[in-house]
Amino acid sequence: MTAPVGRRRAALATIPSRAYTRVMNAPCYCTVLRAAMRRIAASYDAALEPVGVNIAQFSLLRTVRRAAPVTLTELGRLTELDRSTIGRNVRVLERMGLLAVGRGKDQREATVSLTTAGAQALDDGAPLWESVQGQIEARLGPEHADSLRAALNAL
Repeated sequence: MTAPVGRRRAALATIPSRAYTRVMNAPCYCTVLRAAMRRIAASYDAALEPVGVNIAQFSLLRTVRRAAPVTLTELGRLTELDRSTIGRNVRVLERMGLLAVGRGKDQREATVSLTTAGAQALDDGAPLWESVQGQIEARLGPEHADSLRAALNAL
């Protein structure tokens, strides 16, 4: 729960205005990363369009392939997404015929696995995905690509 408006204003009033202005003039990491993410995702989405999936769906299919059969809870943990988001995304891919949902060992948990069409989408999409990976690495250069990967993994 957030603090009432009055308490937030009072807390902000304790910050010297010069310090606040200095801080607010600095680039926002979140904003810069989100803008870069939108550009990068658009590149992957355009490349994967012939396969009929976007980069988020392709990534989820890749995770399922590596872990299958995998429960929805475990899939959420692996992708760092909450279970309701995973459930919605899995249902979309299930309707597309790319994932199959079944019952787990304890019957309370659903398990997810690739269908033949899902495996084919991954196989067809792999060279397209690799092409975008190569384009990004070429733009950054190998050292910057490695540094970026390390910096993002440190977050």
